[in-house]
Amino acid sequence: MMTRTGGRQTIVVGLDPDPDHRGVLVWAADEAACRRVSLLVLYALGAPALARGPIPPWANWTDDVQTGAERLLKDAVAFAELRHPHLEVSGVITEGGPESALSERSVDAALVVVGSWHLSAAQEAFTSGGVAVPLAARSSCPVVMVPERRTPPAAQFVVGVDGSPDSAAAVDLAFEEASLHGADLRAMYVWHPPVLGVLDEGAAVAECRRVLGETVAGRTGAHPEVGFEHEVVRGHPVQVLTDASERALGLVVGTRGLGGFAGLLLGSVGQGVLRHARCPVLTVPRQRP
Repeated sequence: MMTRTGGRQTIVVGLDPDPDHRGVLVWAADEAACRRVSLLVLYALGAPALARGPIPPWANWTDDVQTGAERLLKDAVAFAELRHPHLEVSGVITEGGPESALSERSVDAALVVVGSWHLSAAQEAFTSGGVAVPLAARSSCPVVMVPERRTPPAAQFVVGVDGSPDSAAAVDLAFEEASLHGADLRAMYVWHPPVLGVLDEGAAVAECRRVLGETVAGRTGAHPEVGFEHEVVRGHPVQVLTDASERALGLVVGTRGLGGFAGLLLGSVGQGVLRHARCPVLTVPRQRP
């Protein structure tokens, strides 16, 4: 059942130029096979994508650069086909930066998948590790960030809920993913007390429980096969969700929660978990007409 992706029949994955980093390609190929959709491997020859790879800098493009890119792409496509012989796999090379190229493809995609290496903010500015945050903010479909190294997961997805329209969309995708993978789902409302405190903490927590209950209402009935639990947890959302991601199959969040600063490309919680989570992070844009 495709609650968020509708009729979109392709998963797009950004190719890491380092052939030793296959985690993102493995995840994307497995997801495409599970959803029974096609896989498009995209290699962007923009400067960020080349900063960590074996191809010369973009300013010195030559026939050798194109040949090297074609070889890497061909190897990646063959890898995905070997992993899933019945999967329809194609590849494309673009000369733009990875963020813009993947964002354009997101209009017709079910998911866009990229990698991450848990870099510092300074490092992210000069590598493809910095693609995930701006891409998640601008993509027309959910974006998945897959860390290269992670703890072997338990059969559970985690979704962050705060009552915003984006988090409601995240719950829809989380149920879909849990159902597809035969996993349980844990919905978490993380309550971060304000600096000056509240007059009635019990009432504040009760309101969180009400919002959480309303957000998930009806969705459990649509997915009776999914083992489901929900809870309100006190703490900082980024820290709590990062801790919960340690053994999760995936962490699902909306691109924009309640509060925060309008000038940010992506909500502060979304940015935080993209940088720190230990499992694949699925960021879900608000449902558009």
